Amino acid sequence: MDYNFNEVEKKWQIYWRENETYKVSEDANKEKYYVLDMFPYPSGAGLHVGHPIGYIASDIFARYKKLKGFNVLHPMGYDSFGLPTEQYAIQTGIHPAVATKDNTDRYKKQLDKIGFSYDWSREVQTSDPNYYKWTQWIFKQLFNSCYCNAEDKAMPISDLINHFEKKGNFTSEAVCDSNTPKFTAEQWNNFLEAEKEKMLLNYRLAFLSDTWVNWCEGLGTVLANDEIKEGISERGGFPVEQKLMKQWSLRITAYADRLISGLDTVDWSESIKEIQKNWIGKSKGAFVSFKLENS
Repeated sequence: MDYNFNEVEKKWQIYWRENETYKVSEDANKEKYYVLDMFPYPSGAGLHVGHPIGYIASDIFARYKKLKGFNVLHPMGYDSFGLPTEQYAIQTGIHPAVATKDNTDRYKKQLDKIGFSYDWSREVQTSDPNYYKWTQWIFKQLFNSCYCNAEDKAMPISDLINHFEKKGNFTSEAVCDSNTPKFTAEQWNNFLEAEKEKMLLNYRLAFLSDTWVNWCEGLGTVLANDEIKEGISERGGFPVEQKLMKQWSLRITAYADRLISGLDTVDWSESIKEIQKNWIGKSKGAFVSFKLENS
């Protein structure tokens, strides 16, 4: 018997869509399970073979957990914000919002044709204000926090300001830059507002600093190491140079120990954990000063 995939698969895809077969609702009687894929960047070219290679494996696992009685949340979305979208708009002259809408519609049709069990009611797009307002919210929490060694957790920057107003920073347990000067409460209270804000940047978990970065003039932006191959950008093939620029940074070193110890609580492979440890980048060492004769 021949398998008429055009007829059979189209029939069931319509059925799944109309009956919301894969839509997930809360069910207190079932144990929850969350299966999340990496969101694709919706380029004009559509899906490539690398997408389903990963998505098929996670879809099999999501279906397996459903058959085991779990209430499985298996959503899909699109990483539609950032440099790729901007470059596509520049190259084609199409407004990013228009291009993103066309491309995500194409991706969704292609993903549905493969037969994935996504709950499309949970679809997200990183370019949607309803989504990125939360990444902005997270940044604001980091900016308005410092890290307290005594409590081993983030604390409101307002608590630190109260401490400075009463005791200065001589007894502060907050993590700060190594070159942060010491000051008394009287000195703090006499600082101008601009001086206080500059001092607080030495403590905030999100802070501005002069940092060496991979600057790409052709793209007009800073690139991550994995976006560069042999000194040129992967996108566009433009030269990349090291440049000292003022950038927003995160004080990850303040809570590196917590990040690393947290890896013991997740069910990940050792290879993935090792990648995370390398990304966290905690290192131990020492500074040694030598006196030079006749110096």
